[in-house]
Amino acid sequence: MASKPITFPRTEGNCSNQAHADFPEEGLYEREVGRDGFFGPASHINHRHPPTGWLAWEGPLRPRAFNFQKLTNIAPSCPWRTPTLLHNAHCRYRLWDCSQPMVNLVRNADGDDLLFVHEGDGDLFCDYGHLSLTEGDYVVIPRGTMWRLAPSRPMRLLMIEATDDSYQLPDKGMVGRHAIFDPAVLKAPEIDQAFLEQQDEERWQVHIKRHQQISVITYPFNPLDAVGWHGDLSVVKLNWRDIRPLMSHRYHLPPSAHTTFMTKRFVVCTFVPRPIESDPGALKVPFYHSNDDFDEVLFYHAGDFFSRDNIGQGMVTLHPAGFPHGPHPKAYKAGQEYTRKFTDEVAVMVDTRDALEVSPKACELENPDYVYSWRNHNELG
Repeated sequence: MASKPITFPRTEGNCSNQAHADFPEEGLYEREVGRDGFFGPASHINHRHPPTGWLAWEGPLRPRAFNFQKLTNIAPSCPWRTPTLLHNAHCRYRLWDCSQPMVNLVRNADGDDLLFVHEGDGDLFCDYGHLSLTEGDYVVIPRGTMWRLAPSRPMRLLMIEATDDSYQLPDKGMVGRHAIFDPAVLKAPEIDQAFLEQQDEERWQVHIKRHQQISVITYPFNPLDAVGWHGDLSVVKLNWRDIRPLMSHRYHLPPSAHTTFMTKRFVVCTFVPRPIESDPGALKVPFYHSNDDFDEVLFYHAGDFFSRDNIGQGMVTLHPAGFPHGPHPKAYKAGQEYTRKFTDEVAVMVDTRDALEVSPKACELENPDYVYSWRNHNELG
């Protein structure tokens, strides 16, 4: 028998007519309580105090921040040997430094990989040919693809594995398939001269990851020896600069409007520079919300992260499901005063339906005071 959630419209007390706009009086703080990551039923509760205005916090559940800029010794020839930082049964989250051309090939038999080039540039050689990479590129590598990197400038890459899953493009609905980014900007590898010249009859190894264990196959030749291919399965590249975000000058859009890639159990969103809402009654910063079906991870790539204090490039925050979160007090105040007209941040967000585990390596780089970074020092004294 089919089922559907219990939903019916209801209005109680002093509230606005629409979400995220025209609050009924000054000094109120709106909190969205929602299900299914901004797609399910939701209510908007007006509070007299910030939902993040806690004084003390005890227990393992908390907002967390990690200074992964300080990660060292993450430059093995095989990316699978870099430490996993966050993970669950459907997602593995790593940072990898690749400063020298890889001397072996790799293949992930556990799921698709998404690489995001945080720093550097170089060349990717894979089953499908050659692809030049630069800072800001996303690269989707389908499960089972053989590949290697040859940096021309040392590369730091965010690696997000879709374990037992594949990356898909989101349905863009009524705005059409060419909105946000036109599929025409996607790039696939080429069987070009650079790819043909790397083929040789030397001894090569392929490091294969399956069930998070590594096996090694040795060939008496370079198995990247393709001379052509046809089909609709391939490595694909997208740079964040080709993303043209959805915007509304009268309404602050939820993060789901910025979805770039999807899997069955998590989504990847990209925040890129955009104008800030200009309507006097519109909320101009991310709204406080209790999204209790997803863990939220943000990787800060570039720019000034307008909703966060003391967060720099290469750092990561984790807001697990189970409590409200939103902008820091300084950012909220700046939004009310409309002191900024444009954001210049670039960030990669991963929202997972399944709780993420934090690895010991990540814990070593955690800022334990982040949980108190929402304190309004002007009010608390």
